[in-house]
Amino acid sequence: MPDFLYYMAFSYQTKLPKIHTSSDDLSSTRRLKKVNLSWVRPLTAGLGSRYQQIATQIVTAVDDGVLRPGDRLPPQRELAQALGVDLTTVTRAYTEVRQKGLLEAHGAGGTYVAYSDSGAKGTIDLGMNIPPLLNSAEFAHMLAQGSGTTPATASPMDLMSYHVGAGANRHRAAGAKWLQPMIGNTDIERVVVCSGAQTAIAALLLAKSQSGDAIACDELTYPGFLAATRLLQRSAVGVKSDEHGMDPIDLERVCEQHRPAALYLNPTIQNPTALTLSVERRAELLRVAEKYALPVIEDDPYWLLTERPPSTMFSLSANTSSVPVYYVSTLSKCIAPGLRTAYLVVPSGEPLSPILDALRSLALMPTPWMAEMASTWIESGVAVQWLARIKSEMQHRQTIAASILPGNIQADPHGLHLWLQLPRHIDPYRLTQTALQQGLGVTDSEAFATGSFSPAALRVSLGGAIDRTRLTHGLTRLAELLQGDMGRRVSNVV
Repeated sequence: MPDFLYYMAFSYQTKLPKIHTSSDDLSSTRRLKKVNLSWVRPLTAGLGSRYQQIATQIVTAVDDGVLRPGDRLPPQRELAQALGVDLTTVTRAYTEVRQKGLLEAHGAGGTYVAYSDSGAKGTIDLGMNIPPLLNSAEFAHMLAQGSGTTPATASPMDLMSYHVGAGANRHRAAGAKWLQPMIGNTDIERVVVCSGAQTAIAALLLAKSQSGDAIACDELTYPGFLAATRLLQRSAVGVKSDEHGMDPIDLERVCEQHRPAALYLNPTIQNPTALTLSVERRAELLRVAEKYALPVIEDDPYWLLTERPPSTMFSLSANTSSVPVYYVSTLSKCIAPGLRTAYLVVPSGEPLSPILDALRSLALMPTPWMAEMASTWIESGVAVQWLARIKSEMQHRQTIAASILPGNIQADPHGLHLWLQLPRHIDPYRLTQTALQQGLGVTDSEAFATGSFSPAALRVSLGGAIDRTRLTHGLTRLAELLQGDMGRRVSNVV
């Protein structure tokens, strides 16, 4: 759904009828609050069902702070009359938002924006790197639209039969279009559609190395990569980093000592440290890789999220180096994990068949329905619009996190996560266990460690919280654990 629905620049004065206060409203100070009407906007044809538009307006108003905890919403019948819709339409919208935990219904007393404690029951997920807003009415509408158009653009046979290989030409072309900002114009014959980045990474490990081989990577790196190396009986060898990212000098040491079969890098908003390698550092690492004939796996799920991303290593290599760089970009971090769609670009001159064989052994094929939906969103421009919405949302969430969390934070302004260095007296493992007991999921540095190096730090993911209210509640809990008496108890647990 287009962003302009939520950030209209015009001033709209809704002509709601006079709202009468029932005797029940006098039973508490809270219920005497004036009804907040500033969030109400006219409904627009072609922007989704009317109840979804109303629900989205409410959720957006809560997220933006226009509606605050304790604010009363207009009575359903009067809002329906003002907007020219049926009462059941408003009732359905209120019910949907209430099920998200954002509203509280008090019978004849009216409907109110829930306080944080009321809307934050259960575990708040700060441990999984996923894009935000997947629970929103906005995304539900986008999903419904995509599902509705998919059968029209592909036959049932296309969607439900076997399709072994690099993917349908249409899906590869959509992938090339999506990748264009990252790596420029690409021959679709070099693009392979995969069922997620995890499958692509595992396939590359199978194709470019053998059991027992070493794979060079950051000392702290993506847990999915570590899981793949363990399962495939490869050895992940950590390369030290400095304040600019992976150290080229230490990479050379690792190459001399371990003779790795490949180099794995997550160079943009690195998981977990959130560092982005400069062009200069990327070029230095490529020079070392070229010296030791080291193929590079560039896992780049976050490139589109950062505001001024540097040139990809794939592009730098194509212009200045002979080292092959295999580029992996997934839609999981900038659209939705459930699409299970990623694109692998095989560098010119490198064979596709070993990679296709590996992909076939792991997942047979990407799911055609998901690849078709992804292609539809890319071709229509919906994917780019949703990406902009995610970047805007993450900017808000990063600002919230910076205002609440204490200590040294490393983050990209639009990234899905941040890297929080802990005080020395805090044991990261004990902290995560205590946080879980408090209904808060976080991930400590041990999950990313290739060896014994595991600093006192947390990766805090900001996209998994259902909304900004819950995110604020979860981050406040975490700050209390770090700063208060509970933080001191965490450090003393034996």
